[in-house]
Amino acid sequence: MNERTALVTGANKGIGKHIARLLAAEGLTVYVGSRDPGRGQRAVEEIGAGSRLLVLDVTDPDGVAQAAAQMDRLDVLVNNAGISPSLAPPTHTGVEEYRRTYETNVFGVVAVTDAFLPAMRRSPRPRIVNISSGTASLTWSTTPNPQFTPGSGAAAYRSSKAALNALTVLYAQTLAEDGFKVNALAPGLRATDLNPRAAAAGGDPAEAAQGALRLALLPDDGPTGGFFSWDGTPVPW
Repeated sequence: MNERTALVTGANKGIGKHIARLLAAEGLTVYVGSRDPGRGQRAVEEIGAGSRLLVLDVTDPDGVAQAAAQMDRLDVLVNNAGISPSLAPPTHTGVEEYRRTYETNVFGVVAVTDAFLPAMRRSPRPRIVNISSGTASLTWSTTPNPQFTPGSGAAAYRSSKAALNALTVLYAQTLAEDGFKVNALAPGLRATDLNPRAAAAGGDPAEAAQGALRLALLPDDGPTGGFFSWDGTPVPW
């Protein structure tokens, strides 16, 4: 066990739980962020040694502040919590769906990142990984891409992840002089309960988690402000 610590939001299931498991296997103390204490505790029991429960709802400012107050130092933050309420195109997506989606996928990331920055500044090698989506790539969305058909919907989700990408760049630029590495990950379509399309997919969430692990443990000469696929290849913005 080393002295490094990590927090993975939305880590009670799916890709987040696999990321937490891999980080714990590397010897880090991993805080499993979960809105639901019961589900979070079950995830901790499944992950095993090195994992700790941190009750955390990224949409609750007071709860985020209380969680951050429990952390003296944080080396790795993985902003994984995210939702995709529907696969509707913009012409069939109401404003409330955008609000709900951005509350978790964008505002929640900002709230958590800002709240834990003091603890991360105490780390000699702070790393932030934002779990994005290849469908957020404006380049891929406007050119032929084998992963998805342009205009295939999920307007709220995809636009929220595009906003997250922009924030990734801005945080990376702002925190570069402090030694932070801030990057976004496109995990690929995985068999999770994110939405019906993902649930029907055959992609292994554990494979995507390997990409997050790579970015979480970047060396000092590693990239920052980048967007990478789960296999380490760059994704166009």
